[in-house]
Amino acid sequence: MRKQKSLPIFVLCLTSGGLACLASVMGVILRAHEDAMILAVSGVVLFMLAAACGVMAATVFRSNCRAMARSLDEMIATGKLMQLPVADAELRPLLTSVNELIDYTNSRVHRAAIERKELEIQLKVAQLERQHGEAIIRSISDAVLVTDKFDELVLANESAARALTFKLDSARAPVEKVLSDSKVIEMIREMRQSGSTHGRRVIEHRIRHGESDRTYKVTLSCVADECADGKEPAGVVCVLHDMTREKEIAQMKNDFVSHVSHELRTPLASIKAYVEMLVDGEASDEKTAREFYEIIQSEANRLGRLIDNILSISRIESGLVKINKQPQSLSVILKEAIEVITPQAKTKNITIEERVPPAFYTTNIDRDMLYQAVLNLMSNSVKYTPDGGRLTVETIVDESGRKVIAQVTDTGVGIPAKDLPFVFDKFYRVEANSKMAKGTGLGLSLVKHIVENVHQGRVFVKSEVGKGSTFGFELDLV
Repeated sequence: MRKQKSLPIFVLCLTSGGLACLASVMGVILRAHEDAMILAVSGVVLFMLAAACGVMAATVFRSNCRAMARSLDEMIATGKLMQLPVADAELRPLLTSVNELIDYTNSRVHRAAIERKELEIQLKVAQLERQHGEAIIRSISDAVLVTDKFDELVLANESAARALTFKLDSARAPVEKVLSDSKVIEMIREMRQSGSTHGRRVIEHRIRHGESDRTYKVTLSCVADECADGKEPAGVVCVLHDMTREKEIAQMKNDFVSHVSHELRTPLASIKAYVEMLVDGEASDEKTAREFYEIIQSEANRLGRLIDNILSISRIESGLVKINKQPQSLSVILKEAIEVITPQAKTKNITIEERVPPAFYTTNIDRDMLYQAVLNLMSNSVKYTPDGGRLTVETIVDESGRKVIAQVTDTGVGIPAKDLPFVFDKFYRVEANSKMAKGTGLGLSLVKHIVENVHQGRVFVKSEVGKGSTFGFELDLV
């Protein structure tokens, strides 16, 4: 739009007005002169011309101001700031100042846009870091709780929800409204109120789960507040590590060492006693000396079996045992074990009945280890079967379930019902039958380790006091 110049018109207005005034004054002075009328009319005409020029100058100035206002409105509507053209000399100072303001505003807007982009990038990075941290916390198997400076729960994982029995969607709430364990709430508050941003506290705490207690190692540490130069805590991180199983294993190790010490001490004490009697010359004849030697040999063999069983179980539990599995016939292994145990059974007039079908069924097994398990079962049955009893060895094939079952049934003294759940435990011996035969309490435990840990099978036992017992296992067919 072409801008009209109001300044020349305004100058013309002033000039015309001045001439009109001059003509009027001259007409008054020369009113007796014949040209007085002409000067008066000229003054009126010039005055009217000056008035018209004034109105025109005002109209042009107003039009230019409106054009500038429309330009500013257009900038506001489009959001784009552009410099205004400087057309009128009388508006040049104003337009120059407005253009300078527009330039300054443009630079500030451009700088603000850059800062906004930087803030958006920082926000995305912070969100990604937070999501990454939350993913790490949620993937931790230990229970993790994170609270802020107001003791509100801001983050927790599923392990914490299970351990402390609360819902994960209850985050961003005071801990006393989320947690029901008053001891954990007290520990979190005490850690925050301590004001320490360095170091940590480790406390052992028991939490009730159903009908049993679980033991947790609770580790608490404060998160430093960066806004306070790291001198004040911004919250507390609480980690609960379930050490129930670790304590059980430690207790099992202590019991194991205690049992082993006791079992080793018994044969060693016998060997030492009879050796001392031999040294002291108490074996006055050959028969007595031979009897002492046989007892020493028997106790030494017992000690050797005990050590072998302990080592075998330890290797299996630690995964250090070398396993050589191949397709083998379970029937062949049973027949070989029967041949080995028959002389021991004959000393007690025990009859062995064999119910092993001739069909050739194979299973993927370590031959030597399974042979040891079968021999342990048969030897155990012979030991606890009175003279004249009977032993039945049989295999049952379940073709539909692809299983083969081997079991040894005796007519022995039987096992009380209260002892049946524990007969495969290490060093466990049935107290009612302890006087009938010597043992270490490791034979059946070794059988269970070989069948279940090495061959992924299943052991079982059925017994009735006074009628006998059935020990067996099942394995997958090839």
